[in-house]
Amino acid sequence: MAQKVDYAALKKGGYMRQKQKGYGSLRLAVVGGNLTAENIKTVAEVAEKYGRGYVHMTSRQGIEIPFIKVEELAEVKEALAKGGVGTGVCGPRVRTVTACQGSEVCPSGCIDTYTLAKELDERYFGRELPHKFKFGVTGCQNNCLKAEENDVGIKGGMNIEYKEDDCISCGVCVKACRQNALKMVDGKIELDAQKCNHCGRCVKSCPVDAWKGTPGYIVSFGGTFGNNIYKGEELLPLILDKETLFRVTDAAINFFEKNANPSERFRKTLQRVGEEDFRSQLKDAYEGQ
Repeated sequence: MAQKVDYAALKKGGYMRQKQKGYGSLRLAVVGGNLTAENIKTVAEVAEKYGRGYVHMTSRQGIEIPFIKVEELAEVKEALAKGGVGTGVCGPRVRTVTACQGSEVCPSGCIDTYTLAKELDERYFGRELPHKFKFGVTGCQNNCLKAEENDVGIKGGMNIEYKEDDCISCGVCVKACRQNALKMVDGKIELDAQKCNHCGRCVKSCPVDAWKGTPGYIVSFGGTFGNNIYKGEELLPLILDKETLFRVTDAAINFFEKNANPSERFRKTLQRVGEEDFRSQLKDAYEGQ
């Protein structure tokens, strides 16, 4: 008599049942969108040996290997592990953190997105929650990772400071600013702080370093993308240090864990419970209370 397969338990480890009986698609952990060449070779070899010779690239920077036989799953995971490849998760838990290439590669990047993605992943990945919970990290206001589509989105920004004595009144920063937050008046730069979105383009464009930029984090909460689409909301000022950032992300995920109903996304929880208490807890976390 064939042994009954606990697909719910297998799904927790990233194995998703296919429509073809006895087969599943295995989701791999791809933190921040990065894999080494050795990792990729291992994935290719496993797909050739145990799957059907191809992989699926997901919309969240993941890789899935379809047509893995359920009875070979343990062997597949062992083969992947030898090449440094881990498996992802599905179901009601924190998913793999996504990220763009950030300041280490991209000229527009304001923050080191990959290092942050790894830190968030180590802090939260796989944590059991009432429903799935997604983090997305993007390096700047170009927003390649669509941060606001995530339960918690983190976007790189800069706190800017103008050094008038170093300015040569070339106007390059005025042209670079897409928010029309800068203008030249009598040979001097004027900043409209209400229009500034902390993109840092003034800092990056200035030929004489008359602008100083301190990297920071713009955080949004409660985004979703799927059957229901909602743009996450920025509820805090620019965060300038990771200690504060992690206090804030801890507060968000703890609020969700405490208040959410089963199978309820973070946005639905905030709508049902109301945001007043959440905003209060975020403010306390931001201020270190």
